[in-house]
Amino acid sequence: MEISELVEAFKHFLIRYHSEDIRSIVLSQDPMLHYPLHIDFAELTQDNPPLSHLLFSQPTNFLPLFDKAAYLVQKDVFVDLKGWDDASVKEFVHVRINISGSPLEFPETFPSIGRVRVKHRGILLTLKGTVIRSGSVKMIEGERKYMCRKCKFRFDVHPELESGNAIRLPSSCPSKGARSCEGTSFEFLEGSIVCHDYQEIKIQESTQVLGVGSIPRSITVVLKDDLVDLVKAGGVLTAKWSSDLKDVRCDLDPILVANHVRRTNELKSEIDIPDEVVKKFKQFWTEFRDTPLKGRNAILRGICPQIFGLFTVKLAVSLTLIGGVQHVDASGTKVRGESHLLLVGDPGTGKSQFLKFAAKLSNRSVITTGLGSTAAGLTVTAVKDGGEWMLEAGALVLADGGLCCIDEFDSMREHDRATIHEAMEQQTISIAKAGLVTSLSTRTIVLGATNPKGQYDPSQPLSVNTTLSGPLLSRFDIVLVLLDTKNPEWDAIVSSHILAEQEEPDRGKGNDDLTNIWPLSMLRRYIHFVKGHFKPVLTKDAERVISSYYQLQRRSATENAARTTVRMLESLIRLAQAHARLMFRNEVTRLDAIAAILCIESSMTTSAIVDSAGNALHSNFAENPDQEYVIQEKLILEKLKSIDGFPS
Repeated sequence: MEISELVEAFKHFLIRYHSEDIRSIVLSQDPMLHYPLHIDFAELTQDNPPLSHLLFSQPTNFLPLFDKAAYLVQKDVFVDLKGWDDASVKEFVHVRINISGSPLEFPETFPSIGRVRVKHRGILLTLKGTVIRSGSVKMIEGERKYMCRKCKFRFDVHPELESGNAIRLPSSCPSKGARSCEGTSFEFLEGSIVCHDYQEIKIQESTQVLGVGSIPRSITVVLKDDLVDLVKAGGVLTAKWSSDLKDVRCDLDPILVANHVRRTNELKSEIDIPDEVVKKFKQFWTEFRDTPLKGRNAILRGICPQIFGLFTVKLAVSLTLIGGVQHVDASGTKVRGESHLLLVGDPGTGKSQFLKFAAKLSNRSVITTGLGSTAAGLTVTAVKDGGEWMLEAGALVLADGGLCCIDEFDSMREHDRATIHEAMEQQTISIAKAGLVTSLSTRTIVLGATNPKGQYDPSQPLSVNTTLSGPLLSRFDIVLVLLDTKNPEWDAIVSSHILAEQEEPDRGKGNDDLTNIWPLSMLRRYIHFVKGHFKPVLTKDAERVISSYYQLQRRSATENAARTTVRMLESLIRLAQAHARLMFRNEVTRLDAIAAILCIESSMTTSAIVDSAGNALHSNFAENPDQEYVIQEKLILEKLKSIDGFPS
């Protein structure tokens, strides 16, 4: 098929399916902008299979032809448009290929980054990964015009990305007239250089799809024109020669020249929740209508079932994962909805087990230690890559929109200690390093674990026992201390549970019966459903309980007053909303408010008013939680009566 025939075929496709898109481009005001024209590969395949195959197999040759067709079709379609003239034609229109729902989503053209091979070079390829580095936006030369001195033929020359954007002139005149010119002397035409915006990013394959022991691989992606500063990348795989260094082997670094970019963290989660599963949830709560807390505890038993008891910790983990509702006031100030949890405990109390299980429950999670695995640590840093400064994202940025589990929380780097306060509370990280000034999003749930410094001393503040500062501790909604104190009765119960687990290792696995221990897949679906479906609102009764408890804490605040601030009030609201979601409700009742208070009471950063929590490590599931709640409610309300305005 001749080049002119290909251009005409694509022009007919654009007229048939994208007339409105072309109209909006023509009517745009700025003639120097680069305009994207998004087409669906599935649509092109259905309309013209040979054309789609040529685009797939030789994108480097045919994408420029498609751009040319998008330029020419503007004149053909809107020549009689009112107010239209040649100046309305936009020169820089780029065809962007969307592969969603097309055959290009099959594994052969959608490999993981670690499985990219030579066979993928030069075809239309799709890669998915997390952006770990982002370079600055530069200006790069895209093409320039030359003229043959012999026949005066003008032609474009494009720089070769593979050879460092070097210009290579043809060996002879490329004119295709009746008689070949074969001239070898060319003249550069002044003012003919076309420049493009250019940016390099690096994407890394998700660790959640890798096997145990596999190292996540990364690849450089080149973004041009309208794609810069957008951050799944799809494009053409090519290779770039590494820099010439003496006594160093010259090799090829694979890079992906992007044609279309889609941000997947703005899309819905991949967790599938069929209607039958939602019906099961509703039927479950119908059965426990009269004993709601018994139903809640049935769900909590599915969290880390290999660990016996620890009811307080399991409730805290579930409320942290579910979270509250983000609040934005009239001035635009945001109060985060994500909760943070810190587990402080002696070795062997199951802290790391809870972190790993929580990571499995979240659809997007990162597990790391306080020292971090890269120079970026937990937040972000500037690194020099190939002579250029780039931002490298740390664990909190990579976990944006999900969960970040940090073991050995007290061993974090110095620059992390300075920036993690903002990352946890304002949910952004502001950076000004090596001339790179920007702000990155960290809408992340933080679940941390740390050991106490030496022997835990209950008489000392938590900041002394953990080497963590008071302001940093105040960012956590709940801080639970797990002390391995001697308790013969508890030791006997735990040893019996561990031995029973050894005898029945498959107990509760693969069972969708919600009357037993909930399986991991069902818990994941439940947490995802209640987070997306319910936006709980506080009732007047719940507001009174939370407000009175906050005032009571302010009155009795002692050396732990660093925690007793407005942040504690916000934590109470978040936990009450999370408990309402856990209870499958859109309304925060007094029960939810008191459950949040009991969680805060278990936190060792507040002065306990209702001294009934005890050691979180030895907290067990009550046989009749609804009756026990009546006693706890009576005790809390009795304490709150001392506050003016609280109903007696």
